[in-house]
Amino acid sequence: MTGPAAQVLYAQGLSTNGLQGWIQGNVVPLVLLGIAIILLWIGGRGDNAGVARRGVGLLIGLVALGIAVSGNGPQIGSFLAGLITG
Repeated sequence: MTGPAAQVLYAQGLSTNGLQGWIQGNVVPLVLLGIAIILLWIGGRGDNAGVARRGVGLLIGLVALGIAVSGNGPQIGSFLAGLITG
């Protein structure tokens, strides 16, 4: 099979699962390692308040990253809204 029909069949099998898996497996841990090194470096200078302030911000960012990567955003949003509305 050649021509447009082969291209249509080939295009149906394309997805971003490979790229998404590679990013989750390689890029995210590398970024987290970089953040940890920076926080240790700042803490070594004696700026413990700065480390705490940045650490809380990073924790919030990591929670948002975890929600985005897991795909459970709507369920988590419903749970949080249920905490407020009762």
